[in-house]
Amino acid sequence: MNNHITSIHVVIVGAGFAGINAAKKLGNAKGIHVTILDKKNYHLFQPLLYQVAMAGLSPAEIASPIRSILSKYKNIDIVLGKVTNISLSDQTVETDFKKYNYDYLILACGATHSYFGKNEWENFAPGMKTIEQATEIRRRVLTAFELAEQEIDQNKVKSYLTFVVVGGGGGGPTGVEITGSLCEIAHYTLNKEFKNIDPKNTKIVLIEAGNRILSAFSEKLSQQALKDLKNIGAIVKINTRVNNITNEGVWIGEEFIPSKTVIWAAGVKPSETGKLLGTELDPVGRVYIESNLNLKNHANVFVLGDQSHCKNENNIPLPGLAPVAIQQGIHTAKNIIRIVSGKNLIPYHYFDKGIMATIGRGRAISEYSGIKMTGKIAWLAWLFVHILYLIGFRNKFFVLCQWMWSYVTFGRGARLITNHDWKNKDS
Repeated sequence: MNNHITSIHVVIVGAGFAGINAAKKLGNAKGIHVTILDKKNYHLFQPLLYQVAMAGLSPAEIASPIRSILSKYKNIDIVLGKVTNISLSDQTVETDFKKYNYDYLILACGATHSYFGKNEWENFAPGMKTIEQATEIRRRVLTAFELAEQEIDQNKVKSYLTFVVVGGGGGGPTGVEITGSLCEIAHYTLNKEFKNIDPKNTKIVLIEAGNRILSAFSEKLSQQALKDLKNIGAIVKINTRVNNITNEGVWIGEEFIPSKTVIWAAGVKPSETGKLLGTELDPVGRVYIESNLNLKNHANVFVLGDQSHCKNENNIPLPGLAPVAIQQGIHTAKNIIRIVSGKNLIPYHYFDKGIMATIGRGRAISEYSGIKMTGKIAWLAWLFVHILYLIGFRNKFFVLCQWMWSYVTFGRGARLITNHDWKNKDS
């Protein structure tokens, strides 16, 4: 590794939206050397992860190697490793193989799913924050149809052909998007491919504890999304709380829904690395930060994205969305460059680009500055925005081609069961 004695050293932990955009902005900046650390060697476009789980896209189409993304920047080192300790007093970040000194630290490790204290449910209802989790969900979904095709007992067939998605409220659109995709797979993609079962008889249930789905949207758009889900065959249960999940199904109050495939989309929690700072955390586990996105009493330590408790002008914490993380990453990098140039820090202000969610083919909702869109216009806007945010021309091109093919044919090109133990009915 090159010696950068005269450079200011910036350590970035996490190559998600915040970390990767901060690194790109700091790339080739004079007087700055960057080390970016991540447990994975790729940047993942998480908003499309559900399409990997639903066999619409392959993992390589929504992920790019970090080294490839940052290869043109000579002042950036990429390190594959896990952070084990952070010392604010010594200004060091310790990994599982080496300790790094920093002048400025950017912590942007994202979030994982939360089971609200019921971690034993994870075995029966996997969440979806990583490629491994998404491909496991894909395996379970596709395997359920294969096992139903072989089964003689009709009660077991119904259990295999019942899919339960837990969570469709304010935590993001994932639950609704998965539900819509499952309806399309069952009612269109697979409807003529089996001899002994009719996939059109598949039952897809979305369970939401709140009083409406997609609560981050206006009530009108939330109701439109509910109507769209019902029109494509989903069963939506609101004001309904899950009491227990087993390998046989889901308990909601006194009602039991037999299901071999349960998918968790009900909650998220920030990465545990935030605890390594030893500073105050909010009830969810996010790190409280100042208006410049830095820690109180530690102006050289910035916490971004899902890990940060950052409030907007209305004193409301910003949501864990990609645009928030991207803007924070770029803003922090600009501030570090300003410090190097002898200028003052500029407070962060989030520019709200609106929110959107897709329910299925030609169905979506979008809301920006009071402008509400539904149907195909919102769906096309959703396609455009997600293509725009994808990193790398190859990814944009292949995802666009895949979506065009899927729209015309209702087909899905990534229907692979990759686990050799696919016949294990209890897995």
